[in-house]
Amino acid sequence: MTHLAPSLRRALGAFAVAAATLLAAACGGGEATTTFRASRVVVFGDESSLLVDPGDHNARKYSVNGIVSDTDPTIACTVNPLWVQAVATFYGLVFPECNAGATPVVAPVSRIRATVGARAADLAAQIDAQQAESPLQAGDMTTVLIGANDVIAQYAQYPTLSEAELIANVEAAGAETGRQVNRIVDTGAKVLLATILDIGVTPFGVAERAAHTDTDRAALLTRMSQRYNAGMRGTIVNDGRRIGLILLDEFVSAVAKFPGLDGYTNTTNGVCDLTKSTLTPPSILDCTSKTFVAGGSGAYLWADDRHLSGTGQSSLGSLALARAQNNPF
Repeated sequence: MTHLAPSLRRALGAFAVAAATLLAAACGGGEATTTFRASRVVVFGDESSLLVDPGDHNARKYSVNGIVSDTDPTIACTVNPLWVQAVATFYGLVFPECNAGATPVVAPVSRIRATVGARAADLAAQIDAQQAESPLQAGDMTTVLIGANDVIAQYAQYPTLSEAELIANVEAAGAETGRQVNRIVDTGAKVLLATILDIGVTPFGVAERAAHTDTDRAALLTRMSQRYNAGMRGTIVNDGRRIGLILLDEFVSAVAKFPGLDGYTNTTNGVCDLTKSTLTPPSILDCTSKTFVAGGSGAYLWADDRHLSGTGQSSLGSLALARAQNNPF
């Protein structure tokens, strides 16, 4: 089971407060005029926000899965919560996919529409699915984190496509995400919107740099990530009262640039040993502290070559909660 050291908790808290202050100033925000309390949380995006229910309402994650205890390796979906679970818990809510235990919530109203491998073009269908079941409205808090798969999919076409073409494509994808976020806002729902992390500093990006000599592939992935975020941020209608912008890219880049920052001792390798996976193909869906690489710990930033570890998800959750509490929703 992954625990945060006191020093890490203090550092993350300080980062979250600083980020909240800076963002409030940037968006023209200030003290919330009312305390927003969500009646439900609806999640949109890719696998970084996904709970996979195997049928027992005790979901698995594309991260480090929590376990009951150091002596009981049974997966427990409430341990090592995803960032969206942190948001739901703040509002006293749960998702159907993680609703086990002695007193499960009857008919949870919150929903996860995120899907594995989702890209910006898939966001409209996720919103459509929610609108068909139970339309978004004032009182709803939504979360959006999508776009990393767009960058990776576009990058796979390099050098057949030039960098200029790749940049144009990811900017367009980011703009599409922005349009769909605006669509959510038009329903009256609030949005916690995260920028995508810098793919160039992931273990995937580091490996691509080492494997190719034609150009600095990690730097290319960084530029593509930046332009996706720019396309998204340039399209959203953000007055600070409807959208809470979470700067995941800045946080991850800072941690990757300065090893040891916020207690992260490894920012270049995934902590999950996929050779220990029992799934086909091997996946972090069954990764726990019992299947870490030798010497692995909760101080790793990454679960595998592109997904945040349990501690990484915790950091993202802290940033999200800072926005939820400090934006004048």
